[in-house]
Amino acid sequence: MVDVLSKLRGGDRRSIGKVGDVVNTVRKNPDLFKHLVNGLFEKDPVVRMRAADAMEKISVDNPEFLQPFKRKLIRLAKDSQQKELRWHLAQMTPRLKLTPKETATLTGILFDYLKDKSKIVVTFAMQALADLALKKAITSTGVIRAVAELTQTGSPAIQSRGKKLLTQLKK
Repeated sequence: MVDVLSKLRGGDRRSIGKVGDVVNTVRKNPDLFKHLVNGLFEKDPVVRMRAADAMEKISVDNPEFLQPFKRKLIRLAKDSQQKELRWHLAQMTPRLKLTPKETATLTGILFDYLKDKSKIVVTFAMQALADLALKKAITSTGVIRAVAELTQTGSPAIQSRGKKLLTQLKK
């Protein structure tokens, strides 16, 4: 068996290490995806970050891989303080098939992310809320209001993303 987590060790959070290799390995053997989920709970923040990065990249084309881990992912999104996990979870969680209650929980988490110190977390939380609104999973009114405010007050990156999202949301 391939130990995908061992490929994610080493270095620091400024590099992605061998995430690309892990993504290719897991795409060829989807049963290994569960090991990436376990990696989200490792003590090493580098492994957590890289596991989340690999999961996000894989779930773009295979969102169904996330579904068996839906509860864990939502709970981790709520509990995690690591910015790299937060921004990857903000990218992944809108890909889940959610019940109305889960949608409400996730929406609350993502609105909390809008207050994060990390501009990247805020940007991806805005995108995630917009994705949910565009899928009609949530109403767009509160999302438009929050994104419009951040477009006025946020960093240049937040303002830029906000303008694009507002254009999409107002169609």
